[in-house]
Amino acid sequence: MASPPAKKVLVPIVAGTEPVEATVPIDVLRRAGAHVTVASAAGDGQLVVEVMYGVRIVADALVADQADDHFDLVALPGGVPGAANLGGSAALEAVVRRHAGRGGLCAAICAAPPLALASWGMLNGLKATAHPLFVDMFPPEVIAVDASVVVDGNAVTSRGPATSTEFALALVEQLYSKDKADQIAKEMLVRYEAGHTMKEFNSAQWKCNGTPKVLVPVANGTEEMELITIIDVLRRAEANVVVASADDDAGVEIVARHGMRIVADTTLDEAADADQMSFDMIILPGGTPCAKTIGSNEKLVTLLKKQAEACKPYGAIGEATAHVLEPHGLLERECKRFQGKKAAAHPSAKDGSAGECEMSRVVVDGNVITSRSAGTAMEFAVAVVEKLLGRDVARQVAEGLLFAY
Repeated sequence: MASPPAKKVLVPIVAGTEPVEATVPIDVLRRAGAHVTVASAAGDGQLVVEVMYGVRIVADALVADQADDHFDLVALPGGVPGAANLGGSAALEAVVRRHAGRGGLCAAICAAPPLALASWGMLNGLKATAHPLFVDMFPPEVIAVDASVVVDGNAVTSRGPATSTEFALALVEQLYSKDKADQIAKEMLVRYEAGHTMKEFNSAQWKCNGTPKVLVPVANGTEEMELITIIDVLRRAEANVVVASADDDAGVEIVARHGMRIVADTTLDEAADADQMSFDMIILPGGTPCAKTIGSNEKLVTLLKKQAEACKPYGAIGEATAHVLEPHGLLERECKRFQGKKAAAHPSAKDGSAGECEMSRVVVDGNVITSRSAGTAMEFAVAVVEKLLGRDVARQVAEGLLFAY
């Protein structure tokens, strides 16, 4: 018996799109088995789109070329001025109108519900939500609701970056089933309770002079949610984040685990040479292929060991803890193979020696911070901001994300 065709999803992006709000639905929907087309709505016809916070995403296609295609879902990310740019795209409006006319599912998050869907009259008579700063921009025909995610008819709306995962899982439920959404949420370690949980041991002050310079090495197979969330949150905090490709075969364009194509700022060789191997912090995103690649990069390992010797902070999320920090002795001191309960591990890294801290979502041990998976990425990134720049900055960033802090 032939398998049913994959659900087809269109996610348009444009200059000013909020990267987390685009990345999370793309990632989660692809985990569910959907065929997601990331389409550029840029008027210049270019596939490389610089979204908010300097993130560059390579689209799969142009919105203008999707006029005759059929989709099961069109999901619009927000962002400023991204949502307005989407709302002003005649090509996208035509695609969405035709899609909605066929009874297709439409979704939008953050500023996109009022500035795109509602501006086209597609939320008239429906309940919807949006980012608090934009909810008053709904026309009178829309019933504004204060909720993380609202499903009404064939429209799904959500509030902002911190609700992106809940939004994406709601889309999976609408396209597939609640069981599939629950399965993905469990695998990602998603939790719906407000706030973050950070356990700290051997408390140490992380010091940096002025604007912290943070190195984020990447390679093919990185977990896009982990990578983009780290970049987004730290750049919101005005950290100088250098995304450097540590994959000699990939150049600066890397293909993430679930197919997103992301352009790094530079290569690791160039970043290390330009900065004379000096960073205030190094953060390693996960994804097994990425973690194995960066774990075998001698220059990066040297950088990490120098970081440890200087008592300067470094961290990892997901598989990077087990494939980079642990094998190179960067979790030693009081915790070898996590037995000292000082590191958070990806679930696949658990073994008979697993301790209490492996179940924690974010763990800080002196100058080392670790976290578990894509579902803990925002908690991890906000915790990094707190340690680097203080609680007040972390609270301000969290408010912008709509993340309970």
